[in-house]
Amino acid sequence: MLGLPKSTEINKPLPKKAIFDRFKPNTDDRKLFDEQISRLTIAEEISPQTVNITASTDVASIYIILVTLKTAECHKKNIALLSKLIEQKMLFVLQYKDFARLAVYRSEKVLISVGKPVGEWKLALSGLDLGVMWKNIIAEVGGIDLSCSKDLDDAIAEKDRREKLQRQITAFEKKAMSERQPRRKWELAEKVKRLKKELEDNPHE
Repeated sequence: MLGLPKSTEINKPLPKKAIFDRFKPNTDDRKLFDEQISRLTIAEEISPQTVNITASTDVASIYIILVTLKTAECHKKNIALLSKLIEQKMLFVLQYKDFARLAVYRSEKVLISVGKPVGEWKLALSGLDLGVMWKNIIAEVGGIDLSCSKDLDDAIAEKDRREKLQRQITAFEKKAMSERQPRRKWELAEKVKRLKKELEDNPHE
């Protein structure tokens, strides 16, 4: 999976019942989890024992968790729940039929990649140690350009801020197009102008 060496393979089932019995999530979280997730598998382990890399002070291993979905979408709450319950560095492969997306949890946020056929995913293992490798994996999944920022968490926050601004711009532009009152239309156009200026003032993530 993900083009990783055979030495990383584990393929150990992670029963949902065992997770529920041990960590006891609330009723709503458990219901959402059950509705969207069919099964969990610890697919692979990236560690000094499985690949030629050293551990770092904060990362001893990285686990690849295959999340087989019942639905095309997987709510971010499910990924956040797993990440908070299991204290490991985990990369989630969200698979629905023949397509998959990658997901990670960092800085209280769930980052999810674009989707593509399962066989097309190739995870690049780059970094001097597992800590750097984990940082690079997060950046790859989140579509974050670390060349413009030395701090990963700052880069994630900036990307999130820019995406929120872009969603606001799109929403106001849509309202402006359907607005018939000239004054209201002008007010919406001014809001769009201010938000676009805010994006231009911070062009890099």
